[in-house]
Amino acid sequence: MLRTHTCGELNKEHIGQTATLCGWVDSIRDFGGVTFIDLRDRYGRTQVVFNPDARSEVIELASKLRNEHVIKVEGIVRQRPDGQFNHKLSTGEIEFVVNDLQVLNECKTPPFVPGQKDVPGEDLRLKHRYLDLRREKMLQTLQLRSRIIKTMRDYCADNDFIDIETPILGRSTPEGARDYLVPSRVFKGKFYALPQSPQIYKQIMMIAGYDRYIQVARCFRDEDLRADRQPEFTQLDLEMSFVDSDDVIGMIDGLMKRLAKDILGLDIQLPLPRLTYDEAMARYGHDAPDLRFGMQIVDCTEIARDCGFGVFKSTAESGNFVRGINASGAASKFSRKRIDELTAIVKDDFGAKGLAWFRCEEDGTLFSPVAKFFSEEHLAEIKSKMDAQPGDLLLFIADTWEVSCKSLYGIRKRMGAELELYDPSQMHFSWIVEFPMFEQVAESDQWSAMHHPFTAPRDQDLKDLDSDPGKTRAKAYDLIINGYEAGGGTIRIHDSGIQQKVFGLLGLDAESAQERFGFLLDALKYGAPPHGGIALGIDRVVMLFAGLDNIRDCIAFPKTQKAYDMMTEAPNLVEPIQLEDLGIKVSKTNANSSP
Repeated sequence: MLRTHTCGELNKEHIGQTATLCGWVDSIRDFGGVTFIDLRDRYGRTQVVFNPDARSEVIELASKLRNEHVIKVEGIVRQRPDGQFNHKLSTGEIEFVVNDLQVLNECKTPPFVPGQKDVPGEDLRLKHRYLDLRREKMLQTLQLRSRIIKTMRDYCADNDFIDIETPILGRSTPEGARDYLVPSRVFKGKFYALPQSPQIYKQIMMIAGYDRYIQVARCFRDEDLRADRQPEFTQLDLEMSFVDSDDVIGMIDGLMKRLAKDILGLDIQLPLPRLTYDEAMARYGHDAPDLRFGMQIVDCTEIARDCGFGVFKSTAESGNFVRGINASGAASKFSRKRIDELTAIVKDDFGAKGLAWFRCEEDGTLFSPVAKFFSEEHLAEIKSKMDAQPGDLLLFIADTWEVSCKSLYGIRKRMGAELELYDPSQMHFSWIVEFPMFEQVAESDQWSAMHHPFTAPRDQDLKDLDSDPGKTRAKAYDLIINGYEAGGGTIRIHDSGIQQKVFGLLGLDAESAQERFGFLLDALKYGAPPHGGIALGIDRVVMLFAGLDNIRDCIAFPKTQKAYDMMTEAPNLVEPIQLEDLGIKVSKTNANSSP
């Protein structure tokens, strides 16, 4: 080893001892011949001192040090002078007096210094990720990620799960998103697919008798990206046999309790609260609601049906909905200009026709430009239904169920943050259960799977598969943390006949289903146990536990929102011989296009 100690290890117990440290020059301070540097590695920082009585070659070499040079120093540990202790550092009571210095590698002038207070723009940080990863915040986040994954593995090991790896090169199967395809050199014209999830493999493991499986799995989806989504991501994949939904949910309840305690020092009460999908959509307009604050959606359609305001009345009579939220105490904080801004948002972002509003005055009356169209009785009903108090701002959407959900969810989320209705450091865990089994494909009679094609319907809904698939509810459950879907799972279909029927509803005839999923359908006929599981998004869990709002900040080497690696410049062109080996030709238009 080049070093005897790390830069976070020395303390007052080492005073008088000789040691060797290696690390990066974090900062340099020259005080009239005495030079101080902070030497940094991932364990911490140590104050290093170059005295003027050191050897001349050491002093000369020290004068040429620059930020981010990699150096090795040998010397003696001594106590810092009284009054100069730095209690923020584990090494803050000592300093390291250098006898010998070796520059292991110089650093040219960096585009940014990891220790600078102002964080540079993301593009610059991603381009020079090796510098960005030296920032203390990045180090803390990746250390947190490592602790979270270890805790997950330990918890699962304590509960008799077997850690099993599944293939990265598999078969392309329709699972909702586009596959990343890998051409085969041996079987020209044929392709592997990178796994969107190990879904089928883990079901095969259950059929094989491995009743508790986990894997920290890499997954790949070629889809449009967001701040909390990446083309390649990591999930804790878990599957259990002889279980129902409550068993899987209970297992993850225990995991969340341990994570919250071990990582954040929080005690959370179990069982975690649950909402059905229908309740979540009715009360919050979304299947991943942030439950750290109230502001629930209230349906006023029946009141609107008999009122004199044409927009409300016609909406209700056409079978659509008039729904609103009460932004408690927000009347004085939202001027007409700001309300107009909200109106523009619901129109542009969510397709709403407009936004109606009422302000509850000090005397308890409702004021609005449209109040004149309402009778006193109807205004009183609205006030009562919305539980309006003086100073409250009532906001309404009159539109289809879908538009009202999207619009009110968007307003609620925005106002919850702007009005500071919750502590950003607060953690709230909940479950959404009983999702619809299917959703209608736009402008067609075709159904698509709400979760995935292997999801089991509730036992009491099996009859609806034949008569009314849209009524079928699934044995599905999503874990929600602070308004983000942190994981999703289902009980799987373990009967080949039901699986074949579901494939048919999804537009896969018997021949197509056999061609794509024959191996699974065959396996289900060989003693498949009832089974189910869940996949937790590790990147997203880390983001939430770290209090971040961008998933790229908790991944060592993320892609941009265009799925581009700015550091390695991937994807990029390959040599013609490589394409020839694969039997692939690339059009010039695609080959020359830039990310």
